[in-house]
Amino acid sequence: MMGNKPIKALVLYWSATGNTEKVAKTIQSRLETEKVDSTLMKIIEAGNEDLFAYDLVFMGAPAYQFMAPDPVVRFIKAKMQLHNERHDIKPGAPVLPGKWAVTFCTYSGPHTGIDEAIPPCKYMGQFFAHLGFKLMGEWYTVGEFHNREDLSTLGRLGDVRGRPNEDDLAKVARSVSRVVKKIRSG
Repeated sequence: MMGNKPIKALVLYWSATGNTEKVAKTIQSRLETEKVDSTLMKIIEAGNEDLFAYDLVFMGAPAYQFMAPDPVVRFIKAKMQLHNERHDIKPGAPVLPGKWAVTFCTYSGPHTGIDEAIPPCKYMGQFFAHLGFKLMGEWYTVGEFHNREDLSTLGRLGDVRGRPNEDDLAKVARSVSRVVKKIRSG
């Protein structure tokens, strides 16, 4: 339980077209509203970042062919190697007190809908679980498939042009508030 103790948060993301970046910036903005000390950082700039220096870490990426993009995979593999070498990863993956994570994924689902986004979000979540962070959520946000109108209009989700929109981002902001409240209340 954090009680009145300040929460220190990190929002990590990788974005090619801006969809995931919009979600990451919404998360960071809501954290500020909730009076959480937060840092927003692109994954490609976070190689030396100590994740254990934070109480709450958000990690987000788009779904690319139902996988996490290569820069995210490289980041996770490098961090896994580092934490294995430091013996931070324990058998049974015991949950560390005061360490929480949320993964988020943007997707267009031009072929099979949300099923395309579940694997990358689970992959990122397993990374945190191995480190001992308690996973507080896997969030999925629809985003336009840029430069391919057919993939933004003919998939199982229908017309996703212009997304994530204000309603999508408001849902993300409400989810951030719920996570912060839960952490503070224990």
